[in-house]
Amino acid sequence: MNEGTDRRAAKKARTRAHIRAVAHAMFADQGFDAVTIADIARRADVAVQTVFNHFPTKEELFFDGRIPWSHGPADAVRNRPAGVSPLAALADHLADGAARFVGLQLSPEGRAFTEVVRTSPALAAYEQRVLFEAEPRLAAALAEAWETDPEPGLATSPVLFCPRMAAPLAAALWLAVSRVVATEQRLVAEEAADRDPAAEVRALADRLMSGLHAQLGLEPRAVAAQPAHRTG
Repeated sequence: MNEGTDRRAAKKARTRAHIRAVAHAMFADQGFDAVTIADIARRADVAVQTVFNHFPTKEELFFDGRIPWSHGPADAVRNRPAGVSPLAALADHLADGAARFVGLQLSPEGRAFTEVVRTSPALAAYEQRVLFEAEPRLAAALAEAWETDPEPGLATSPVLFCPRMAAPLAAALWLAVSRVVATEQRLVAEEAADRDPAAEVRALADRLMSGLHAQLGLEPRAVAAQPAHRTG
């Protein structure tokens, strides 16, 4: 790209980031349903069409930068370190992501985000759609990875005997585990003040991934030790 193209791209990225920051602050202060795109454009000092150019829907604007499970699982498979199998990379991604997610819920920003999603049917529906769309994306990444890096035990698995079924089945099962750990456990941080919720959710994710390996007929995955409760 030439210098002019680089400047335009940088300006576009800054505008997008500015609109997102303004919108997220307004959503937190006023609630998702009470804020319109026109309100956001006025506060950000841009045209309404500019907002739509960057974010086709208000739901997409709300979740922008907040839904790592959309592309994260597929990216974890494609960008895994050498010597790490695709499902092992997914297990690490889930355990680390779930622990960070619960930690985020302890922050004021995380609590505000959770409350807005909880009270908006439109946002809850959008979040579920994102999870649904992540499934074929993850299946494609697994199928691509297994062409050159098959999972240990995959060839003899009584479940994954058909290559065309292996990747979509594994993606569906993994995302079911991910949904429960990541999106249905939002109250864990609030209900576990006397414990270490992030460590507990990480251990839960490890145990669930071990169960996933068993369901797929693969070699067992090591399970993390159960975290001890805090005593102080």
